[in-house]
Amino acid sequence: MRPKTLAKKAAQLALEKKAEDIVIMDVRKLTSVTDFFVICSAESSVQLKAIVDHIVEELEKKGVKAWHIEGYTNLSWVLIDYVDVVVHAFLKPAREFYGLERFWGDAKFEYITEDSVKPKTKSRKGKKDASISEGIPERKS
Repeated sequence: MRPKTLAKKAAQLALEKKAEDIVIMDVRKLTSVTDFFVICSAESSVQLKAIVDHIVEELEKKGVKAWHIEGYTNLSWVLIDYVDVVVHAFLKPAREFYGLERFWGDAKFEYITEDSVKPKTKSRKGKKDASISEGIPERKS
């Protein structure tokens, strides 16, 4: 999986577990250590564990195995290293304290929200999308 695709997938998986303030940072021009950081926040250590487990398990199903995981026993800041992509999952206070976005402020930032990862539905030529034309509300995950 290409690094940008991997970063987007990790961000989407974090979002599936209700991670907050998800950002993909392109650090290719700033360091040779990695290409992208994915940073997200959790409200509790239970949620943080769920986010990390979900990312690791789902990417392993796609044949992408983490090279190293750090901080899993403390569940305040968990780092999942995929070499070209490093996922940083934080409890909110730890994220504010360490301030990776400030430290890597020259990176290109892409903010991930539910709206940014929703699949685009294509209408058949000349016909409206059924969920729009019939007034069926979209399901929230």
